[in-house]
Amino acid sequence: MLGKKVLMLVGDYVEDYEVMVPFQALQAVGHTVHAVCPDKKAGEFVRTAIHDFDGAQTYSEKPGHNFIVNATFNEIEASHYDALVVPGGRAPEYLRLNPKVLKVVRHFAETRKPIAAICHGLQILAAAGALEGKRCTAYPACGPEVTLARGSFIEVAADEAVVDGNLVTAPAWPAHPRWIAGFLLLLGTRIQH
Repeated sequence: MLGKKVLMLVGDYVEDYEVMVPFQALQAVGHTVHAVCPDKKAGEFVRTAIHDFDGAQTYSEKPGHNFIVNATFNEIEASHYDALVVPGGRAPEYLRLNPKVLKVVRHFAETRKPIAAICHGLQILAAAGALEGKRCTAYPACGPEVTLARGSFIEVAADEAVVDGNLVTAPAWPAHPRWIAGFLLLLGTRIQH
C-alpha cells in the first residue's frame, strides 16, 4: 500500500478525541496527515475540547489538550491531497465562515476524493454545499443542517458510521472504530488480522 496524503481541517475547540485519534491512527498505518487551521502556522496549536455524554440532554464540554498543527493553512493546495478529514467539536461552527475552507471542501467533494467527517464537522460540509444527494450522519443536533443542505440525514447509534460513495460520516467519537475503518477502506488501506 502506498501511503496517502490526507488533509485535516481543525480549529480552536475541535473535539479532542475526534482530532487526536484519527490524526495518530492514519499516521500509524502509513499515511501522511497535515493538520491545518486558518490563521495558524505549522508549530502553533489549537485548543481542544472534550465532549462527553454524562446524562445531560446534550454533551458536556471540558477543556482538552493543545493540538499542534503541522502545516500552514495559507500554504496548502487542496489538489496536492488525496483525502480530507473534518473533525467535530465547536471549531466547525466558525471554520465554515472561512471562504477558503469552503473552497477546500468543495475541491474534495467535486473530485470525489475520500472525505471523513464526524459530529459537527458536517456543518462545514453543509456550508460548502457538499452534502446534496448524500446519505450521511452527524451529531443529531446537526441533522437539520444536513437536511437543509439537501443531504439525507440517517440517524444511527453513536458508535455507528455511514458510508456513501466517497463520504464516511459518524455521529461522535464512540464511532471511531467504524468511522476510521470506513475511511481506511476508501483510502485503499488494507489491514489484516
